[in-house]
Formats: sequence, C-alpha cells, structure tokens
Amino acid sequence: MAVACGASPATAPKTAPPVSGVVSTAIADAVDATDREEADRILDGGRDPKDTLAFFGIAPGMKVADLGAGRGYTSELLARVVGPDGKVWAENPAKLLGFVGNDWAVRLGKPVMKNVIRVDRELDDPLPPEAKDLDAVLMVLVYHDSVWMGVDRDKMNRAVFAALKSGGVFGVVDHSAKKGDGTTVAQTFHRIEESVVIDEVKRAGFTLDGEGTFLKNETDTRDWNDSPSAAGNKRGTSDRFVLRFKKP
Repeated sequence: MAVACGASPATAPKTAPPVSGVVSTAIADAVDATDREEADRILDGGRDPKDTLAFFGIAPGMKVADLGAGRGYTSELLARVVGPDGKVWAENPAKLLGFVGNDWAVRLGKPVMKNVIRVDRELDDPLPPEAKDLDAVLMVLVYHDSVWMGVDRDKMNRAVFAALKSGGVFGVVDHSAKKGDGTTVAQTFHRIEESVVIDEVKRAGFTLDGEGTFLKNETDTRDWNDSPSAAGNKRGTSDRFVLRFKKP
C-alpha cells in the first residue's frame, strides 16, 4: 500500500508534477472527506481509491475524463482531487444510463460536482471535441462492458489517444478473467483477460507505463460473476488488474 505523503503547498512549486504511486494530500483529503456518501465508503475497501488515483497521478488542476462513469463513484473522487481549477468529463453510454437510473443525476447536483461535465455519448466516440489535451482518462471496471455492448474498441481507444495530451495517462482497472478466457466471459462473469486489454490499448499507439498490483487477489477463482447485482457478499473481492498507459 502507498503511504500518504506529499510536499506542503508552502514548499512545493505549483508546477511540480505529481509522482505516480504517491498518495498526495489532495487524494487523501478527497477519499477521507466526511461528506462522502456512506455507499461510496463501503466500496472503498474493494477499490482502494487512494492508491488507484495515486497510481494514475491524479492531481489538482488536471483535466480528466471518466469513461463509463455509472453512478459516479470515481467521477466524484476525481472532481474532489482536481478541484476548482480542474475539470472532469464524466461519460456514460445509453446502456449504462439505463442501469444507474436517477442516481447519476442526483449525484451531479451535489456542490462538489460543479466542475464535472456530464457527457451522454457512446463509448465508440466517448468525448466531445472540447475535451482535448487531457491529463488523464480513466476507465474503472468498465472495459469488459465494452465487449458485451458491442463497442468498436479500437475506435474507442484511438479516441482516448486523440483526447490526451502527450504524456497523458489512460488508466484501466478491471476484473481479471482466467488466462485463455480472453473476452469470452465479459458478459457471463463480467471479466476480461488482462493481456487482451494490453494488446488492444497498445494497438492505438499507447505504451504500457505501469502495472499496479494493489488490487490483486490471488485467492479469487475467477469463475464467478462479479457484477454488482450478482456478486453478493463477494463484491469487492475479485482479482483486479490496474494498467497505466501513456501517450508518447
């Protein structure tokens, strides 16, 4: 686990780049904020948001996007970390909007979400033209959904590449499928094989910059459905891979 640390605002130049893997004060404060919803706090144990956001180098003032935002768990954390000088494009395709109901709209009404732009677009072309030169694009526990939704993933990954600035990060977190399963269990178990994601994203021009191990669970048999509606008391225990890609 990463240790929370970071230079104080009085000593660190505002232009200092974030150090990937270091839990900054901004990230710690965002996750520990007392006004976060209890339902989100319950999910923290399985998602390790401090290490996740640190691994992807999220910092105040950044322009970022959250693809497949769902009910907005990750979007809100991003909004809190990037702060008033940053911006978050939070995208949901029609099929995901059908699952989240009114919860997404309610969250967007919270004051902490005022720097979030709601984006209702399909994953094939997930971001509007004004979302450009982004610092990071995250896709948390959603890449596998793009399979059963019939998304043109090559087109999606190229669109992410185009939206990022040089050196920008494409962060992917997802449930691990067994070796050899590829995309075949994307709908039945809501999992995808890590190597498939690596190959597909690299094909769009990205380089693989890092692989996080903090969400690994070697005891997971990877033969059960980990979707929120099916996982039951196993929710949050799936073996997960964390991949950091960069645009050269």
